[in-house]
Formats: sequence, C-alpha cells, structure tokens
Amino acid sequence: MLKILFSPSEGKKSGGDEKPQNLLGASNARDEILKTYNEIVNSKDEDALKNLFGFKKFSDCKPYIVDIFNSPLMDAIERYQGVAYDYLKYQELNDNAKNYIKQNTIIFSNLYGPIYAGDKIANYKVKQGNNIGDIVPDKFYKDRFSYQLDLLLTSDDILDLRAGYYDKFYKPNKEYTTLKFLKEGKVVSHWAKAYRGLVLKAIANANIQNIDDFKKLEINGLSIHEIKTIKNKTEIVYNITQ
Repeated sequence: MLKILFSPSEGKKSGGDEKPQNLLGASNARDEILKTYNEIVNSKDEDALKNLFGFKKFSDCKPYIVDIFNSPLMDAIERYQGVAYDYLKYQELNDNAKNYIKQNTIIFSNLYGPIYAGDKIANYKVKQGNNIGDIVPDKFYKDRFSYQLDLLLTSDDILDLRAGYYDKFYKPNKEYTTLKFLKEGKVVSHWAKAYRGLVLKAIANANIQNIDDFKKLEINGLSIHEIKTIKNKTEIVYNITQ
C-alpha cells in the first residue's frame, strides 16, 4: 500500500464532535508532551503562553486556552486549515477518497507528532520550531516514534509530501519518494504547499496503491521533468504547466 507523509498547518478549525479514539502508535507515547502543553496552557502565565503560541498579544492566545483533554475533537484532516488543505479540498471529495486519505495519510503535528489523517485531535496552537516547556517536539517524537514508524511502514511504499522541516521528526529507513516542483525552471518553495495538496487529492481520487502507479498518474497542471535516486531517496521533479 502507499502511505503518504504530510505536513500540518498553523491554521486550524475550532469545534468538533468526534469521540476520543487511540491515536497512531503506543497509547502512552505522547503523555509527557501533552501533559506539559496542557499545564502551560492552563498556567495563566501570559509570557509563557505568548511564547508557546507564537503571538505578540495575549488577547490572541485566549481562543487556545482550553483543556485539550476535555476539548471537542475533530479528524486531523478536517482540523487543519492552510494552503495545502485549501487545495486538497477534502470536503469536496467523495467518501472513498476521504476514507483513503484518513487511512493512508500520516500528518506530523507539532503537538501530537505523527497521526493518521483520521485520528481525532483537539484544537491547539504550537508555533513551528517552538519548544513545549523543556521539550523539543521534533526530538521528542523522533526518539519515540522512529522505530514504531519503521515497523508500521515496513510493507508500504512511502511518498513524503512534508515540508523539509518535518524531516526532523522522522526520516524513513527504507526507500521513499519525495517531490519537487519547478516553474519556468525555478524551484517553487511556498507554493509547493498548494501542489502537495493537489497531488494528495489526485492520489486519493485515483485510489493509488503503490509508488509505481503513482508515477503513471496524470495530475492536472503537472508533468514529470525528471526522476533521480540517491541512496534510498527518489525525487520526482515536476514542471508546473499552468
């Protein structure tokens, strides 16, 4: 099966009505970081909250000052809002494509670590790169989840659609594939998020099962420029055609 690694987004929807379920991985693997986050959020320490959330004004923090253990839950794929998710247009997909994404996409959250797109999570705020108390999220999750993910993905093909920052959380030990996008010969950086969303949508709609089928997939607005492999990493370079 094809498993897709995906980035989270700074923006998130509030609310939710899902029931709690076990998240990807060992049930207690996140306990320390979630408890530390919750303690800071409910500490009434304005400077600590602004630092954690990445805000300059305390008033911006108030929507996130909640107990995450007693907060409304939502599927991760629906919780996140941002460029990649705008172009994915998850709500417009049919049920088969939605289920494909929920079961086969792993999102790397700055708070929850690696989670399935269908895992139920609370609304939260952690600015990318910020520590949670004394905990460095990327190191925390790399130490606790790398082996678990290696085992989980043993029999799967891996398509890594994450931004480069999330390599710090997990780097596959086996063969995997990444993408690069060129516009008029130049590498696209910020708007690569949009094309990652479009690629995930195309994969889900086509019910792609492995990386060979993915390479054959025609994606509107993209054409393969070259494919190169170094060690265990294959990079597919696309030209943006429109």
